[in-house]
Amino acid sequence: MEERTADNVHSAFVEEAKAHERLLMFALGAEEERFPRIAHLFRAVAASEGVHARRHFAQLEGSVGDTEENLERAFHLETGVAGVEYRRMLKEAHEDGEKAAALVFSQARDVEESHAKLYKRALDHVIWERETSYFLCGVCGYVADGGVPENCPICGAASRLFERVD
Repeated sequence: MEERTADNVHSAFVEEAKAHERLLMFALGAEEERFPRIAHLFRAVAASEGVHARRHFAQLEGSVGDTEENLERAFHLETGVAGVEYRRMLKEAHEDGEKAAALVFSQARDVEESHAKLYKRALDHVIWERETSYFLCGVCGYVADGGVPENCPICGAASRLFERVD
């Protein structure tokens, strides 16, 4: 693929992925305001944007690998994000005096590191054919495996703020 087209496809992927997430947040807001039909519309359009993002991703990346390859790749991507990107962002937020952003970056970095550990454990689960359950912290995004912690190890959220991921 030509460089200019590749840049455009990458930009389109990023924008579609952002639109997908933004619309899901809009749907949550509409639900909270008791507009279920509008929430339904936002979720439907979000699903459409997700299709667009996946199509652009396929153009950039080709097909996804097998599960073991994907776990390895996800591990390396998470460690790169946690080890480089979030550390830089955290440093810059501190330099700019942006405490709220620094807290979010710090927690996201720690969650990304925990994701990498989950991927490594998942490789063992695949090999040994173990099953586990996953629970998501609704505050910071930490994923616990096997059970819900009393409090989130990243942000301290109570166990009631975790939801099972199916």
